[in-house]
Amino acid sequence: MKILRLTFLCFLMYSKVFSQEWKPQEWPILKSYDRDHLFQIALPLGGIGTGTVSLGGRGELRDWEIMNVPGKKYSTVTTGNNAPFFAIYTKPLDGKSSTSLLSGPLYTHEYLHYEGRPVNHHGLPRFEEASFDAAYPFGQVHLSDKTMPVKVTIKGFNPLVPTDEDASSLPIAILSYEVENTTGQSLEVAVCGSIRNFIGKDGSQFRTDWKGDYIPTGAKNNKNEYRQTKGLQGIYFYSDSVGRKDSAWGTMALVTQTMEGITFRTSSKQDSWNNGILNFWDDFSEDGVLTERDKSEDQDPMASLAIKKIIPPHGKKTFTFFLTWNFPNRKAWSDTIVGNYYSQLYTDAWDAAEKMVPQIPGLEKETLSFVNALLKASYPEIVKEAALFNLATLRSQTVFRLPGGHLMGWEGVMDRFGSCAGSCTHVWNYEVATPFLFGNLAKTMRDVEFNYATKENGLMNFRASLPLSEADRGNAAAADGQMGCIMKVYREWQLSGDNQFLTSNWEQIKKVLSYAWTEKGWDGNQDGVMEGRQHNTMDVDYYGPNPQMGFWYMGALRAAEKMALAMKDKAFAGKCRRLFEKGSAWMDDNLFNGEYYEHKITDPRTFEFLDMNEPDTPIPPFQLGRGCLVDQLVGQYMAHICGLEYLGNKEHIRTTLKSIMKYNYVEDFSRHFNNMRSYVMGDESGLLMASWPNGRLEVPFPYFAEVMTGFEYSTAVGMIYEGMEEDALKCIGAIRKRHDGAKRNPFSEPECGHHYARSMASWASVVALSEFQYSGTDKTMSITSRPGTYFWSNGYAWGLCEVEDSGAKLEVLKGSLSLDKFSLSDGREKKLEHIQINEGESYIMTF
Repeated sequence: MKILRLTFLCFLMYSKVFSQEWKPQEWPILKSYDRDHLFQIALPLGGIGTGTVSLGGRGELRDWEIMNVPGKKYSTVTTGNNAPFFAIYTKPLDGKSSTSLLSGPLYTHEYLHYEGRPVNHHGLPRFEEASFDAAYPFGQVHLSDKTMPVKVTIKGFNPLVPTDEDASSLPIAILSYEVENTTGQSLEVAVCGSIRNFIGKDGSQFRTDWKGDYIPTGAKNNKNEYRQTKGLQGIYFYSDSVGRKDSAWGTMALVTQTMEGITFRTSSKQDSWNNGILNFWDDFSEDGVLTERDKSEDQDPMASLAIKKIIPPHGKKTFTFFLTWNFPNRKAWSDTIVGNYYSQLYTDAWDAAEKMVPQIPGLEKETLSFVNALLKASYPEIVKEAALFNLATLRSQTVFRLPGGHLMGWEGVMDRFGSCAGSCTHVWNYEVATPFLFGNLAKTMRDVEFNYATKENGLMNFRASLPLSEADRGNAAAADGQMGCIMKVYREWQLSGDNQFLTSNWEQIKKVLSYAWTEKGWDGNQDGVMEGRQHNTMDVDYYGPNPQMGFWYMGALRAAEKMALAMKDKAFAGKCRRLFEKGSAWMDDNLFNGEYYEHKITDPRTFEFLDMNEPDTPIPPFQLGRGCLVDQLVGQYMAHICGLEYLGNKEHIRTTLKSIMKYNYVEDFSRHFNNMRSYVMGDESGLLMASWPNGRLEVPFPYFAEVMTGFEYSTAVGMIYEGMEEDALKCIGAIRKRHDGAKRNPFSEPECGHHYARSMASWASVVALSEFQYSGTDKTMSITSRPGTYFWSNGYAWGLCEVEDSGAKLEVLKGSLSLDKFSLSDGREKKLEHIQINEGESYIMTF
């Protein structure tokens, strides 16, 4: 009897947990966009490696990318009135009803279409006013209309909890519609989500109909099923006709926790001459209640789920929906299925909803803790925006996780396919968001680079093939990529304090660095100077010593020396030190021209220096030469972040950054010639990839006239470390001004594709302004002595540090932190006796 009673009580408690309907808390706002700056906004709603659907600036759902491939504009342009949407029905208890699309107004240019079908949902009534507030991952759309009795705020997010990669990798889009009754009488209000089941139609294949419109092809006879389990009810989407090995095979679910006022349809009238949406609109507009169709009738797999409530005069009520998915067959950059980490955790989308939805209140709280902490910090608003909004890249289709948990990435994504495969080392060198926010994921990337993509001779393929068993296939090494990985493995060791991580990778680290000393290799004569053929992130080979490769090499030598000493490998440490001292001095003596470091070109066959003063000297194409390169100090950028001090003469480095600002920063691009891609146009500002104050080569490296944000960020961060904060903020501000919502998406900074990985270098501005350094091996932490509040994170814990003239208060908001010594950048330090500050605790230090 007691067992039965206990079981019944557990059942009641379990039911209560599921029956408690979640409503969003108040969300912070970092950036607001008015109605003239909404067109390009697309905030991705999805987790790390799960795919996303984006919340548009006017409330529309766009860029459906949940089926393992990019889908820019998919279900926003190509599918017309068939695209998923939400609608609202309102009716005063004694008045006339009204139905509207839950989206803001069209722009003038969207009317331009010869056939009368310009954009998605072109024929549906819309709200006349819209605005957008954001503090990623939180997005809020505000809708109003003088003819409507309500104002609506659409709130969309997906949990983002630094250090908790699984909580940040959920296949879910959370959408809440907060409806305010603006009248003095009660209203009937219904909010409805409608999705035509497009499983198997991932946007990668199209046909053209008789009108010339593009129609996505794929599965037929997709099925929708109404379900109610464990405090959830809604529509389960599946397909019996999609091949089980197709990357677009999987399931979706649209569910709610609301138990009352729910109606649904699992199909619509056959969609001949767009009668499917007409049939739905008539049904919903009649009374805000949906009527399920007879299964024997002609059907179209357009399913709808509606919630209806009574809102009192001037009252508010929330209508919340959860969209979940599970598409397990990721094929990455080959036809071989490599799978998804997240898909192993759920049997299907409904199972995902049952497991995830109860966690949302707690995960929202933790996400708010992170965002509010960053917003509270004493960083300029433009730095917070750049750092926070570019985290969307980590949750775009640029990134995925293999079933074993390894994080992999494209360089970026094009509209329908990934851009440049293989977690390209020289591109991913620049980003620092992953190691400082998700340390475990960063270590998986190092594991791929050193233990899968590296050959026996130390050649690290800068693009790792998949599956991982084939990652070392090929013979393509990049000098900057390979040297940068040595610095990054040092960084991951320091931030984690995981000595076993270093021990298990040490022989591979030595092998990878020693590859530089291969005969006729990058530094074949082992003099600390890279004279050999150096493939690099400009997608060309440089011949001869240059600052871009040179400082990566110097940083790798410094990092390797420190790791060798920890491993008690004195001989290797000594060699690294000797090469560093010789190479660093040589670059200052021979490459620094008084204003910046330049490139001395060698003959590709003999390695002998070419006479650049002789006009008849044949110059290999695609070189830098005497140009002023935007990221000539990128190795120093990473050295500062890693705490490796200066790799060259400090005064030369500062002078170089001033010269980059002098020669490469362009206030107005209206008169700028660019024969390649234009990421900056018209009266916009930015940092050029290269300039030639002393005369340009006839055929320089291809991207010389372009502007790309990842390079701008790394250079701006270098300026911060040299005390050039005003110039740094000018550069960062120019980037974010270009991504204003009207011209470009604030949540996607493109380079070779959308959501380009290099843009996550923006997080380094937070690290630099706080002068944050942490060593998990020595249990030491250092931060700026400038009074203020600073967000800090080491990939395993994060929190705030309040600095005053008299001392500092260190607060841990997530994880735990072990410390033996805490210091400020002005030299003051506090020796501690093996303290551990746990989550929710703080420690006050006086000096």
